Amino acid sequence: MTMLLQSKCRADFRLTNWLQSLTGVSRKRFNSDGTTGIAPAAVRSSEKRLSDLRADFIKPFSQFLTDNFYRKHTYLRISLTEKCNLRCRYCMPEEGVTLTRNDLLLTKDEVVKLAKLFVDQGVDKIRLTGGEPLIRSDVVDIVQRLKQESGVKTIGITTNGILLVRKLEALRRAGLDQLNVSLDTLVPPKFEFISRQRGWDKVMNGIELALRLGFDPVKINCVVMKGFNDDEICDFVALTEKKNLDVRFIEYMPFDGNKWNRDKIFSYRDMLKSVEERWPQIVRIADKQNDTSKGYKIPGAVGKFGFITSMTDNFCGSCNRLRITADGNLKVCLFGNAEVSLRDAVRARKTDEELLEIIGVAVKNKKKQHAGMITISQMENRPMILIGG
Repeated sequence: MTMLLQSKCRADFRLTNWLQSLTGVSRKRFNSDGTTGIAPAAVRSSEKRLSDLRADFIKPFSQFLTDNFYRKHTYLRISLTEKCNLRCRYCMPEEGVTLTRNDLLLTKDEVVKLAKLFVDQGVDKIRLTGGEPLIRSDVVDIVQRLKQESGVKTIGITTNGILLVRKLEALRRAGLDQLNVSLDTLVPPKFEFISRQRGWDKVMNGIELALRLGFDPVKINCVVMKGFNDDEICDFVALTEKKNLDVRFIEYMPFDGNKWNRDKIFSYRDMLKSVEERWPQIVRIADKQNDTSKGYKIPGAVGKFGFITSMTDNFCGSCNRLRITADGNLKVCLFGNAEVSLRDAVRARKTDEELLEIIGVAVKNKKKQHAGMITISQMENRPMILIGG
């Protein structure tokens, strides 16, 4: 017991020294006459940073956000709206969708409250989605409040890019860290066909603005469909040679009303083969923990590209993502149809502890992996626009 205690003390001493080196707190602050060269306020501030760092370092990850397969969920995606200014064929049914009444959507205060609850439990990244999140009039204020009040490290937005030129500079000032732009074609008439709207030039102008504002990188999400845009894969990759882009090619996924069928799948292996035929020297990039994209790069290129392989090579084993829909339902899996209403719990004035119990039960019920593309295509689920991209 004595040896264990001594070992713990030595480890504790080393941890304290290391944390002090990060915060600037010195173990020898005071002179022999009792004075110090550091202002008391600065000492208190440094000691507070030391205390916070130390607590974060030794604090175990939340049991409420850890599932039965030991996956720790540190990434929360929050949909701000079900509305969109495009009508993309893989996202929205041709006949449209029945929108939730405004009073049943999460308010700004509810979004911030739930975000803070998740961040307090270990979430370090929040992505705002839709629908199209930029059509929400208070989106800039939401970003600013999340940055200032929730304590989250990283805030991102996924957008179709139509309103980027109008809103991106304000979003950047509010604290937006990351940007994903959905763009499935570099050919304007094809853009109009897939989205059922015009606006390709607005998206491209928005991407250029994002590059000028220093987003590093600007991510482009491209859903690849056989016979529609699989012939553009190399054109997208070519953009990464001179621009700081991360183009992610996404396998076509089944959702309610998007007329998915297996024949439209263009697998990532087929995509990779197309790229290798033009650039045989491409190199595989080491993926970060929980990455959804298998990354590649042309040697000497400014940007990079990758493949999100949800259908042919799932990454469920490293999934760290949870979703909250615009109407306040928690979805623990994009392809699962199980949901629980956090909105109703918040409006019923449940305590944070009660909310965490609800969240914990949902997370513990998350399955090991999704059911596979054929089964998913036959399951009842929301259209993508009502989930949040």
